[in-house]
Amino acid sequence: MRIGQLAQLVGVETQTIRFYEQQGLLPPPDRQDNGYRVYTEKHGEGLAFIRRCRILGLSLAEIHELQSYQDDPHQPCTARSEEHTSELQSQAKS
Repeated sequence: MRIGQLAQLVGVETQTIRFYEQQGLLPPPDRQDNGYRVYTEKHGEGLAFIRRCRILGLSLAEIHELQSYQDDPHQPCTARSEEHTSELQSQAKS
């Protein structure tokens, strides 16, 4: 699918997709002979994950950290999860 289709599917602007690519949060897509980006379902899943994380208030660095856990699920992530849970509880009380 093309960038406009992906943007519409996930509910973001095309510039947002390009930004996340530049930040290393989305892998670069393959390109057609004419230079158009070609996105896959995996890009859509990754973008939806990033969007949900942003809704929860996670920073780009925190999202990148969570993605590293997805890439290597055998590393411990308990401490970070507990820290973020505490942050969310504090925000909810405010």
